[in-house]
Amino acid sequence: MSRTMPAKRGRPSAAPVPQLPHRKISASLRLRRILRAWQLYVLLAPAIIYILVFKYWPMYGVQIAFKNYNPVDGFTDSPWVGLDHFVRFVNSYQFGQVVGNTLWIAVLGLLVAFPIPIILALLVNQLQSERFKKFTQTVLYSPAFISTVVVVGIMFVVLSPRSGLVNNAIQLAGGEPIFFMGSAEWFRPVYVISDVWQNAGFSMIVYLAALAAIDPALHDAAKVDGASKLQRIRHIDLPGIMPVVTILFILAIGNLLNVGFEKALLMQTPLNLSSSEIIQTYVYHAGLQQAQFSYSAAIGLFNSLLNLALLLVFNTIARRANQATLW
Repeated sequence: MSRTMPAKRGRPSAAPVPQLPHRKISASLRLRRILRAWQLYVLLAPAIIYILVFKYWPMYGVQIAFKNYNPVDGFTDSPWVGLDHFVRFVNSYQFGQVVGNTLWIAVLGLLVAFPIPIILALLVNQLQSERFKKFTQTVLYSPAFISTVVVVGIMFVVLSPRSGLVNNAIQLAGGEPIFFMGSAEWFRPVYVISDVWQNAGFSMIVYLAALAAIDPALHDAAKVDGASKLQRIRHIDLPGIMPVVTILFILAIGNLLNVGFEKALLMQTPLNLSSSEIIQTYVYHAGLQQAQFSYSAAIGLFNSLLNLALLLVFNTIARRANQATLW
């Protein structure tokens, strides 16, 4: 007899799984988290409002860089000229001098001023006496609280060719007095050195905070192995703060061409104008003193775009080198 196989019973079709409203759930969860920590968002609100009002809202006025702006017609009715102001700046005889002075001061300041706070932080971190350590920190970062106007005034007094302390020391050593504030070749060194004196101590605080986050057990183990202070700095401290150094270096590159306008303008004299005229002071002279609003806005936008390009390039380089990056 032929055995008949039982017919295969088909599986019952599964009921369709209802799609969960992921967006609604995530939105509700996000809302609940915000309400749970509303105090933190209240504290954050002033900073967000400040950035929106003073950083993003003024971008609306960038359009005057592409127009012949005049206050009568306003932003919207002023005639459109496109890239004419940018072409005018690039073709001007002052373009090479202004951009060259800005690059010289920026690169020199980066090479000199950037590593000094790191060195100061490493040295201060090695001090054993807490009282002397706090005193050293106070002495180093106290110049940052001095107004730039006061700092430049001190520089004019100290570097005076007749009664200045520096020139008196030079004359005692048998040299001739130097007119530092009126010499074009001395503008850049004086600017960078004074900037280091004023800001290096304050920048040191960030690296001291990064050094404080390093596990002390690493230093204890290194001491047991007989490592010297220099070896511990090289193999523990420097690798420990390297992510912070990388981030701050990328930020410094992104702000490279934003040389301090106030200080450069206060140090500027007719005798050192050939080396003290930078992009920021040129924008001030062309924009406010000569009322060329569109032209000065185009120069400022040109400067900002160069900074943005440098930031993107160096952030990409750091990411490919497996270093800490901004994003």
